[in-house]
Amino acid sequence: MSEPSFRRVALIGIGLIGSSLARVMRRETIAEEIVISTRSQATLDRAEELGLGDRYYRDAREAVEGADLVIVCVPVGACEAVAEQIAPGLAPGAIVTDAGSVKGAVIKAMKPYIPDNVHFIAGHPIAGTEYSGPDAGFASLFENRWCVLTPELGTDEKALAKLTAFWEACGSSVEIMDAEHHDLVLAVVSHLPHIIAYNIVGTADDLETVTKSEVIKYSASGFRDFTRLAASDPTMWRDVCLTNKEAILEMLARFSEDLSALQRAIRWGDGDRLFDLFTRTRVIRRQLIEAGQESAAPNFGRQNDRGEPGE
Repeated sequence: MSEPSFRRVALIGIGLIGSSLARVMRRETIAEEIVISTRSQATLDRAEELGLGDRYYRDAREAVEGADLVIVCVPVGACEAVAEQIAPGLAPGAIVTDAGSVKGAVIKAMKPYIPDNVHFIAGHPIAGTEYSGPDAGFASLFENRWCVLTPELGTDEKALAKLTAFWEACGSSVEIMDAEHHDLVLAVVSHLPHIIAYNIVGTADDLETVTKSEVIKYSASGFRDFTRLAASDPTMWRDVCLTNKEAILEMLARFSEDLSALQRAIRWGDGDRLFDLFTRTRVIRRQLIEAGQESAAPNFGRQNDRGEPGE
């Protein structure tokens, strides 16, 4: 059994990310003590029933007292309020980080409240599912996934090294990145795909010429895969859109231009252009598989009733 990296870790928020962290910290003995805080008494009670922590508080300020690592696992729109609440209870020398998928806005919101004797290092574990809540977490969520840390200039190197080691102990590979660049990259690979998925599923729901039962019945033809993204937590994605709007709007504008070009190719029967696009995009899929970010199994690795790849 390895020696714990931290004496006390406080998790503020116990949804998918927080509950997965609690489970992997317990499995890997990363912390001597896990303290959990969330505003909902029902959620806190459920976390206790699941045995996710050692102590439980609705008051986030109480939860962070004496913690040498504090991880804020709430929607990005709530980070400022949490930072203001926990600031008076933070111990000198503690590390404070977060798990939000937007970094520039989170740093701007949280940093003013963090005392000078506390190390604030914003972070983003790029891992998740469409599920939320304390029951949704699992210890292997972060395995073979990236965690991006966006330390500001002057960040304490020892604190950064310790936080890096924490995420590596959870199974992640750690990348250091500028916050603004992170937000642009994530707008491309995560935020835009989710927005498109929400929009496509919403369009299908609004159609009058195709019935909802037909949409559901024939969804295996492609629609089904959009519904997984579109089932993600609405609070989280509302906040992502509001806090990373510049990068998202830039990517939406680029997407709209490319979509218009595709529309022209279809209208004018430009088969060469269509073939070129569809060939080029297949390369990205192969590269994802080669990088270990996706399965090469047919049908995205889904299993049928016989335990075989489905149709």
